[in-house]
Amino acid sequence: MKRLSDAFVAECKSKLLDIKRQIMNRVRSGRAEFETLDRFGGDEADQTMSVQAEYEFLSNQYRLKDQLLEIEFALARIQDGRFGICEETDEPIEIERLRVLPWTRLSIEGAEIREATKKKYAR
Repeated sequence: MKRLSDAFVAECKSKLLDIKRQIMNRVRSGRAEFETLDRFGGDEADQTMSVQAEYEFLSNQYRLKDQLLEIEFALARIQDGRFGICEETDEPIEIERLRVLPWTRLSIEGAEIREATKKKYAR
């Protein structure tokens, strides 16, 4: 099995840490913005808009939390020496795929296998 170069792993780690910082800044700014909303005043229309804003905020925070978890898992795989190995096939993940999605756990083949399995059991 071909091993990823230390330079490439360092590039991915740097990218992961940068994305993590960006997400954390988005979480903080989103929270600060949400706290400034008047969620209890106004008429029914205002309250409806407030509920919609809260829903959007919570949905966004949930999505960002999931992205942060994936980044943390990828950083742990770098630490453990398992970075770049597909969880489905135990084969190396394509370098270009890692360059675009450094937190990915699956090779293209592994993703196709997972998707086929999901479809099979979704019926």
